[in-house]
Formats: sequence, structure tokens, C-alpha cells
Amino acid sequence: MEKVMSERTTNKKMHPHKFTLWVAIGSITMMFAGFTSAYIVKSNQAGWQPVQMPKIFFVSTVLILLSSGTIYLAHRALKNRETGKYKNLVSLTALLGLGFVATQFIGFNELWQQNITFKESVAGAFFYIITGVHALHVIGGVIALLVIFVRAYSTKTKYYSTTPVEIAGIYWHFVDVLWIYLFMFFLLAS
Repeated sequence: MEKVMSERTTNKKMHPHKFTLWVAIGSITMMFAGFTSAYIVKSNQAGWQPVQMPKIFFVSTVLILLSSGTIYLAHRALKNRETGKYKNLVSLTALLGLGFVATQFIGFNELWQQNITFKESVAGAFFYIITGVHALHVIGGVIALLVIFVRAYSTKTKYYSTTPVEIAGIYWHFVDVLWIYLFMFFLLAS
């Protein structure tokens, strides 16, 4: 009886990588709450000129939302051992993630061309710092997506653990939700 109970409790434990990810997500959330709070406080000072979001950021928002959906479907396909479907969805997720990065780069370039720089605009400096830190997290997410993409097509890999895809998916969903928060925050702040 004790052996059955210990097996049940062992199976309900959270994977250590998933636990670490949730701790990191909590920390990152607190950091961005601090960033946006500082933005609000600073925006009450005289001469503050808010940053107008480039229109291309609407496109990047759609891309990251779609990629969040495709990584969810990819994880589900892998669970069902539908490897062909999984490979296609992982490929699409990686492409959408790279598309998000590309449209973000275009948007930042547009802002720079409008002379919204660190020197010329305090709001611009805050905007670049906040979205730049988000970009670093996106790069981490894109690297995770590319790793699971490569693993999906590796002929040597015959390992069907869904944990790496689940962890990458949770992180990617978080980066998605964080971008939506920042996007709405800056839209409302401008």
C-alpha cells in the first residue's frame, strides 16, 4: 500500500525545470511591473512626450499570438505522437517567432528614424529599455523554439518526452502575454 501511495505522490511532483521556469516567470513579472510603474511615475513630469507605437507592432502582436497557438497545437500533437503534424507546427511556430523578431526590428528602426532615441526622448529611453529587456526574453524563447525545431527533425532522436516542448511552450506563452501587456500599456500611455 505504501509503495502505491509513494508512486502516486512521485508522479504528481513538478518537473524541476518547470518549477525553475515558474520561479523565473514570477521574477520577470515583478521586474516588468517595476519598469512600467517607473514609466508611469516618470510620465507625470513636465515635458514628457509619450512614444507612439509603430503600426508594424500590430502585425508583430498578431504573429506572436499565432505562434502561441501553434506551439500549443504542436505540444498536443507530440502528446498524441502525431510526429508529422508536430514537425509542421514546430516549424510554423519557429517561423512566426522569427517573424515577430523581424517586425519588432522594423518597428524599432522606424522609431529611430523618427529621432526617438535615448538622448532625444526620456519616454523613448524608457520605451527602449522596457521593450529591449522583453526582446532579450524573446531571443531566449526563439532559441528554445529553434532547439525543439532541430530536435523534431533530428534523425537520431527517438525520444518522445513532451516535457521540453511543454516548458518551451509555457515560456513562449509567457513572452506572448508579456508582450500583449506591454503593447496595451504603451498604447494606453500614448
